[in-house]
Amino acid sequence: MSFSFRDASSHALVPYGWDDVWEAEFRPYAEDGLVPGRVVRVDRNMCDVFTARGPARADTALVMPSDPMRIVCTGDWAAVDPEGTDPRLVRALLPRRTRIVRSTSSKRSEGQVLATNVDHIVICLSLAAELDLGRLERFLSLAWESGAEPVVVLTKADLVPDTTFLLADAQAAAPGAQVMVVSAATGEGVDVLAAVLGSGSSVLLGQSGAGKSTLANALLGEEVQQVQATRDADGKGRHTTTTRDLLPLPGGGVLIDTPGLRGVGLWDAEAGLTQVFAEIEELAGNCRFQDCSHVSEPGCAVLAAIEDGTLPHRRLDSYRKLLRENAWIASRTDQRLRAELRREWKQRSAAGREMYERKRGGGHRHGRVY
Repeated sequence: MSFSFRDASSHALVPYGWDDVWEAEFRPYAEDGLVPGRVVRVDRNMCDVFTARGPARADTALVMPSDPMRIVCTGDWAAVDPEGTDPRLVRALLPRRTRIVRSTSSKRSEGQVLATNVDHIVICLSLAAELDLGRLERFLSLAWESGAEPVVVLTKADLVPDTTFLLADAQAAAPGAQVMVVSAATGEGVDVLAAVLGSGSSVLLGQSGAGKSTLANALLGEEVQQVQATRDADGKGRHTTTTRDLLPLPGGGVLIDTPGLRGVGLWDAEAGLTQVFAEIEELAGNCRFQDCSHVSEPGCAVLAAIEDGTLPHRRLDSYRKLLRENAWIASRTDQRLRAELRREWKQRSAAGREMYERKRGGGHRHGRVY
């Protein structure tokens, strides 16, 4: 008998995100006697999936191609052998609605899929350390590019006496994204975040020690994820999560907790960058020249905004840096283009520094500009 969304037993998948659209996608596999399941954890050549009959263990050998962008990932919907099959195999993956991709640190310039089929990407930044707005903009670029909606969460708010200015800084760096202050220790903001994530699928992203596992436990209402004590030296938590786990939330929806990310390289994130730096993109449309590089050209609306203080210089620096990185990733397979880009970046950088220093009388400004 083929699987149907209308079957009573299929209701167990609804909290995991199953709907009529997924059912339509799955219909050809149902006709072959396979059953749907949501991948909740991947462990080498095996994975845990949640099916209509409950959790199951399945072999992923058939869905582990050489292309790292296509291998099974937490959040995938899979077509799995029916119960009682030995060995039980994942036969295919359904097309992904969204996927979060970063570039790897390998010299082969591969992309790595962090999670799939999520509706919200919760970017966690700890207030126990200095707020890194550049890193926030990097995470946001990946988030917008994925097709999911980013939510910025400033964690460990109980360690800061006044979060007003930090919240304002984060909001300025995250146009179009909801930004909230949360403390898992006191419960501040947890209910608001739970309401936002109460439908659909969400994933927690952030550096090690950002408080993701503690926040996950607060949202889940129980100690599901292991948490270690913070370091006395800097107030940061130690890295504990080692796998990507998909967990059902008590108020609805599911949550994927991920290991801390040391490096977050961009991967084909042009659309995401456009969203993150929307005000610069809008200003660029008013530049005198269409190909304006916003370095020294006359009639540059971006430089005019820098000069009158409406655009922080830090934002423009971050924009340039991430654009260069994204272009570099795209050009790695083209040695000639890479050499041309390197020469162009050096020339623009030198010209930009010269103009910046000349306008300020050759002096240097210290400290971070927000």
